[in-house]
Formats: sequence, C-alpha cells, structure tokens
Amino acid sequence: MQLTLAHRLWTCSLALGVLSYFVLCCGPALADKRVALVIGNSAYKNTLQLPNPVNDATLIGDMFRKAGFDAVDVKVDLNASEMRRTLRDFAGRVRDADMAVIYYAGHGIELDGNNYLIPTDAMLETDGDVLDETVALDRALFAVEPAKRLRLVILDACRDNPFAKTMKRTVASRAIGRGLAKVEPTSPNTMIAFAAKAGSTASDGNSRNSPFATALADHLPKPGLDLRKAFGFVRDDVLKATGNKQEPFVYGSLGGDDVALVPAKPTGVAGPQANPQDSIRRDYELALQAGLREAWEAFLQAYPDGFYANLARVQLKKIAAEEDRMAATEKARLAEQDKVRLAAERAQKAELEKAAAVAKVAEDARIAAEKQKQIEQAKAEAAERERKAAEAAAAKSLAEKQAVEKAAADARAKQAADKQAAEAESRKLAALSPPPSAPPSADLPRSVQLELRRVGCMKVEAGTEWSETAQRSLTLFNKYAGTKFDAKLANADVLDALKAKPGRVCPLVCERGFKADGDACAKITCRAGYRINEDNECEKVQDKKPVATREDSQKRDAGRKQIEAAPAKPQATGQVICTSTGCRPVRSGCRIVNRMAGQSTVGQQEECN
Repeated sequence: MQLTLAHRLWTCSLALGVLSYFVLCCGPALADKRVALVIGNSAYKNTLQLPNPVNDATLIGDMFRKAGFDAVDVKVDLNASEMRRTLRDFAGRVRDADMAVIYYAGHGIELDGNNYLIPTDAMLETDGDVLDETVALDRALFAVEPAKRLRLVILDACRDNPFAKTMKRTVASRAIGRGLAKVEPTSPNTMIAFAAKAGSTASDGNSRNSPFATALADHLPKPGLDLRKAFGFVRDDVLKATGNKQEPFVYGSLGGDDVALVPAKPTGVAGPQANPQDSIRRDYELALQAGLREAWEAFLQAYPDGFYANLARVQLKKIAAEEDRMAATEKARLAEQDKVRLAAERAQKAELEKAAAVAKVAEDARIAAEKQKQIEQAKAEAAERERKAAEAAAAKSLAEKQAVEKAAADARAKQAADKQAAEAESRKLAALSPPPSAPPSADLPRSVQLELRRVGCMKVEAGTEWSETAQRSLTLFNKYAGTKFDAKLANADVLDALKAKPGRVCPLVCERGFKADGDACAKITCRAGYRINEDNECEKVQDKKPVATREDSQKRDAGRKQIEAAPAKPQATGQVICTSTGCRPVRSGCRIVNRMAGQSTVGQQEECN
C-alpha cells in the first residue's frame, strides 16, 4: 500500500510538471513592443481652422490599434502646454519600446530652416513668437529617441503658413518659407515622413480624410511590408489623388533588413492563426491521461472558465465518486473483519447482531457508492463524447474558414496586382499628357467671379472686368470663409481658395416674403387668417377693437342733441287703473288723474291727450 501511494505521488508530480510546462511555456513568443502617439489639431483659435486633422488622427489611431500596437495615444486640439506635456509623457513610454511612432496633423511653420508644430492657442504676432508659442520638430524627435529598432515621425503639416500675411518680422532678412524645410535626422534608424516634400504644400482634399492619411491607412499596416516600400506606395497614391500636385517625401535611412510596422505572418501559414483552444485541449488531454485529482485541480487553476473547464469538473466528480466508493469498500471490509473476529471470540449475541447491523450499513453504503460511481462514470463518458464531437465540428469549421479566407486572399492579391498595373499605366499616360495650365490673366477676373457665384457670394453674372460688385463679393467671401484676400485684386491664390470650397460659403439672403430653400428662394405662403410679419414669418391676424376718436364723440353729441330736441313720443307709463269693470294698464299717451267732488277725491279716471 505504501508503494502504491508513493507511485501515485510520483505520477501526480510528473503530471503537474508536464501540465505546468505546457500552460506556462507554450504561449506565443513575445513580439517587439510598439508604441504610437497621434495628434490632430483642427480647432485653431486665432487663425483658419482645419476640417480634416481630427478625422485623420482618428483614422491613424484606429490603424495602429488594429495593427496590434501595445500602446496608442490619440490626442486632439492641444494647446502649447498640453502638446509639451503629451510629448514628455510619451517619451517615458518609449524607454523600453522597440518601435516608436509619432503622427501629427495640423498647421506647421518653417523659420530659418527649422520646422515647428503649431498648437491651437498660438497667436504668432511676430516671428519671435514662434520660439515661445510653438513646439519644435526636434522635440518630437527627442521623444522617439530611446526606441531600439525604429524611430518614425509622420507630419501631415505641410500646409501654407496661416500667419505669414499678418506676422511681423523683427529681422528683415529672416526667412519664413512655404511648407516645411528639409530635415536630415542625426540618429540611426530614424525616418521623418512629410505629406509633401520640402518647400511645397499639402492638400486637405474634398473628403473626410486627407489623401496622405488615407494612403497611410491603406499601406502601413500591411503585414511584413518594409516601410520604405510602404511609403513608396503612399507616394504613388497621393500623386494620383492630387493630379501630381502633391508628392510625399521621406527623410532619413534604415539598415539593410526589412522593417515593417506589422510583422509578417509565419511562412506556410495561410489564413488565420491556429485555434487558441488547441493549447487548452492539449492540456486537457494530458490531465485526462494522468487521471488524478491533483492534475484536474491544476488544470482548473490555469483555465477556470470555458468548455474544457466544465469537462474537468465532471472528471473531478468522477474521481470523487471513485474515492467515496473505495472508502465505503474499505469500511465494509473492516466491518466484516470485526464480525468474523467477534464470532471467533464467541462474542455475545447482542454484539454479533450489532456488528452484523454495522456490517449491513457499511455494505449498503458500499453499494450506494458503487451506484454513484457508475452514474458519474456515465456522465464522464457522455461529456467525453460531447467534447470529441465539439472538437470535430470546430476543426471542420476552421478548415472551411481557412479555405474561404485563402480564396479571399488570392482574390485580393490578384486585385492588388491588377490595380498596380492600372496605376502604372495611368502614370505613363500622365507623364505623356501635358500639365494643366493656369487660366490666362485676362480670364482670371471672370474665373474668380464664376467661382464667387458658385459659392453663393455673388448674384450678378460674371464679367471680364473686376468691378465694384466683384470686390464686394470677395469681401463677403472673406467674411464667411475666414480669409484675408485683398478685395481690389483678383489673383491665382483667390481662385485656388475658391476652388477648394466644395459648396456654398456665403448664406442665401432672400427678400421679404421669401425664404431659403436649398440654393434658391421660395415664396412664403401663409394659410387663411395668417399674414407675414416683420420677421418674415407667418403670424395670426388679431381682431382690432374699436377705438374712440374726437370725431366719433362729436358725432355722438350731435345725435344726442337732435334726439333731445325732437317732440316726445307717447310712452307707456306702466300704470294700472281699476274701475268697476276691473283693472287694466293705462293706455299709451294717457295718464291717471283724480276725480274731484268739491274738495274731496271721489275716484280716479284716465285722461288722454
């Protein structure tokens, strides 16, 4: 018995060791730690606001999260102190990271060959304010410096300087360039990507996201795609979307090995990764082979929930039933030994009967335990059959899903190849076709007036001369678009700004009795009993009460005097006269008088005129 117990303890230790090895050591290998910071500034307080940066920041942040980055911070509409604090906090997270990426969308400025990112609260009244109210690009490069394998800064900030026309220069020779200046990183494995190459400007486009942000979201998260190739594909997409007007550019260099933001899938693996339930299933089968309570308890400690955890609890019940059966059997054996011993010693009849009763109770307990074991054994076998059926169904479903995804991947690869071939052909055609030319200077006033009519800032027909009406229309556009163009001059910058507006800018103004309906004025129709008030809205007509005037009082006095001057008409007096024949009302025009006899009244009579 001691040998059996020692053997069981040794088997339990071995099973626990094997199970712990599979639970703790067979997980997925640790990958590179990747962190990203995304900033989008749209709501500028002291200059022209930008519609897209917040949308672009949301798109790029979602891209990094779906790519499996360990930490992704998305911040929008930051002022100067918030931007500096955000970069400082991000630098702390980069210390133990392998890859660090910063994406910024918003206004930027170049001063004396240095680039600066503009927070939302910047005023920049003079060129000296740039050093105090903005954040230098070198601050972002400093934040990604601790990363071990890759330091990447992406700038979608190559727009025209919004403060250039109002900023005062303290030094006449100081240069304030168009777009951002060229930059060469001093640290290895560092790349800086511009939405447009140095000295040129980027476009926000006419959709929710800029062409540059859309292309980044399409190509950067491709598994195993080297960053240099990815940015090459981004360049091709942006050139195509902007008609070759905007060319993204990358500064810096990497080593000879491919560097991808998203690791490539293992070779020979098509479709999704292996079923995560496989490792749990292997541990379950190991515990099943051990068949010990300790093995199942270790399994439940590692996997406390789920399908296999429920099966493990069934196995534990089966083991508990077996232990109860063995205990009952041992107790019955001991009781039988006592019975034999008492009989052999010629025990008294009462002791024999008591021993027999104890032996019977023990035997009944053994039989009950045996039945319970059989019940639990049947439950365990049913659960095992259910497990095997579920695993077979899951394996079949996984195989079908892998086949569907492999077919979809083949279709996508073929579609991508066809797309690249079509893009190459379109680039050849674009290279052969002459570049679009600007409208002649003689047609420029008319072109500007046509655009002013399109955005709703001019009502008269466009002419060839830059008239006072056209100047007032441009002033109205400046008011509602937030621009500061000279209204006395029609130039190409004005035309570009007008074309950049997708729809109406100036509000539609209608005359009294009309209201705006889309891009046209519609007549206001009020229902019966209502009229148009001073606010150009329908209101109920109020009934007017008569008001006495001086003329009315004069007419009333004259009528009263005329009535008083006319002879009195006979009126009923309301009196009643009683005679010997009875009582009756006094007739109209008559009155009652006393009938006298000497000095005495003898009666009354009716006297008429």
